[in-house]
Amino acid sequence: MTVWDEVVGQPTAVAELSAAAEDPSAMTHAWLFTGPPGSGRSVAARAFAAALQCPDRGCGHCVSCHTVMTGTHADVREIVPDGLSISVKSMRTLVQSAARRPAMGAYQVLIITDADRLTENAANALLKVIEEPPPQTIFLLCAPSDHPEDVSVTIRSRCRPVPLRTPVPEAIADVLVRRDGIEPDQARWAASVSGGHVGRARRLARDPEARAYRETVLGLPMRLRGLGDVFAYAGDLVRNAKAEAVEMSEGRDAAEREELAVAMGAGGVGKGVAQAARGAKAAERELEKQQKSRNTRTQRDAIDRALVDLAGFYRDVIVVGSDAQVRLTNPDRETDIRRAASEWSAESALRRLEAVLACRTAMDLNVKPEIAVEAMMMSLQRG
Repeated sequence: MTVWDEVVGQPTAVAELSAAAEDPSAMTHAWLFTGPPGSGRSVAARAFAAALQCPDRGCGHCVSCHTVMTGTHADVREIVPDGLSISVKSMRTLVQSAARRPAMGAYQVLIITDADRLTENAANALLKVIEEPPPQTIFLLCAPSDHPEDVSVTIRSRCRPVPLRTPVPEAIADVLVRRDGIEPDQARWAASVSGGHVGRARRLARDPEARAYRETVLGLPMRLRGLGDVFAYAGDLVRNAKAEAVEMSEGRDAAEREELAVAMGAGGVGKGVAQAARGAKAAERELEKQQKSRNTRTQRDAIDRALVDLAGFYRDVIVVGSDAQVRLTNPDRETDIRRAASEWSAESALRRLEAVLACRTAMDLNVKPEIAVEAMMMSLQRG
């Protein structure tokens, strides 16, 4: 296996990237990977970074390939935002590291996995270094699209685009079987209901709780009968997201607080204890702020997964109602989908889909989750 085997269902992009890795004259200092969620933007960027550092241009077996793909290579740095945005502080740290010469490989490679989360100041800091890049430094940016709302025009114009597409279910099922050892039938089912999202397919194939939660969410459209259902199900959805966020964060938060305490000399004695304690308080407040932002992001991601499932259901209802000959997003829910298509008008199904999309937009605009979800449920119930 080579590093390109990790990039699922993207033959055109792989051909372009592998050719650039082989031929230095085809290289440029900044690349922009775009594509829908689950298309593998960060995976493609990481594979490209490995190919650039590998003597055999991405063999998948050498030390360079292994360390890049596992995130431990000295000359490959990656920013993965835990919170709602990438701060200017993080970007300035990245810019400073960009000025260094490679320690082991041929390049310094800097990967920004969610470039659409750059704050305005952070984007300006990045733009400055992309305009005048240090020698032997490569920038790999990942974003949902090249729209100005995702990536500023000035940054986009200085990057070489690498558009990715949604992988087909057959390609996703193949990688689940071949790489993850999942049973073929389970892999095919997970791939067929994942909406082209490789990570989601893997999670559904492996995690019974994820499968159960999906069943609960996709059962909502046919269970919404009155206002009592609206508020009950809205509350359940938000509470489940918060519980998931707490479960994911508790252990990590505690470990970070303990590491900080040790680093700041907790339990020490001597003349510098008081000064160290004051510094520790400031560091603790900064850590708490970061953890709160990360927890909020985790909650919203959990709610968004449910919204994506609901949007897929209403999309399928519209597809069936219009007799379109296209693949269903949720083929295992075909009975409910056909029942809904027979009970609802096309306009009603479209209004419901628009309500789900409006909820996602509201969440992006920092509307309180309870308010956004309740408003959506009201629209879903009314039709």
